[in-house]
Amino acid sequence: MILDAHCHAWARWPYQPPVPDPTRGSAANLLWEMDRAGVARAVVICAGIGGNPANFADVVACTEGAGDRLVPFVDLDCRWHPTHHAPGAPARWRAALDAAPGLRGVTHYMVEDADAGWLLSEEGLACLQLLEARGLIISLAMGPSQAATVAEAARRVPHLPILLHHLGRVCVGDDAALAAVASAAQAPNLILKLSGHGYAQEDGWDVPLPRVQAMVRALAAAFGPRRLVWGSDWPVCTRFMTYRQALEIVRTHGPDFAQEDRAAVLGGTMAALLAGWRP
Repeated sequence: MILDAHCHAWARWPYQPPVPDPTRGSAANLLWEMDRAGVARAVVICAGIGGNPANFADVVACTEGAGDRLVPFVDLDCRWHPTHHAPGAPARWRAALDAAPGLRGVTHYMVEDADAGWLLSEEGLACLQLLEARGLIISLAMGPSQAATVAEAARRVPHLPILLHHLGRVCVGDDAALAAVASAAQAPNLILKLSGHGYAQEDGWDVPLPRVQAMVRALAAAFGPRRLVWGSDWPVCTRFMTYRQALEIVRTHGPDFAQEDRAAVLGGTMAALLAGWRP
């Protein structure tokens, strides 16, 4: 079973410039792309951006007609919210979780070039401990300069799976960033998403991105295949490649995994996490 660990679905296209069809990034179009590529399920990373403040509710409504194929992760205090890292976060997070029965995970976007020390603050740790106590997953957007802090926070909540977006946002040629994210792999509950390959080089059009693939192999060696999960980052990936190419960049052109490890990366590990397994 192939399971997309990172994609989006918006009722209205959230980015500039606008597109002719504002429903381009809808859940219906996501399911169509999944069907064409043979993808069984997808984790939808909700983001209340660009005229989509109710993105989580919209995706939840779409799941009713899709069975269990779409698994929404609620947007909690992400960097575009005025409450981002503001006082009172534990109460806000608890209220959001209470309002979403059956939730499997949350997403939290940090400002990638900012100090990540909030994660180690009393309120930040309380939020992470709340997720850990409820058996949830957090999908975390961070930058390489924040990797050491994220790893330390992960060690404080050892039973909370923390999924790092888009290769940890390492870019081709940035050896210091690559070393920082690879070092963070020492925290055993950090899991890296093999997603967002197009972000990793400025001229990210030469799919399957051989220079990025060399970097991915180094990250894969640090995390090991059982702490890697594939994600398409659809529809954002269409800046660089199609949905199917976003799959094949890992399945066909990615690290030379053994068959059982490739199956884990492409869906087995994410399915196990959703079912309650913890690294």
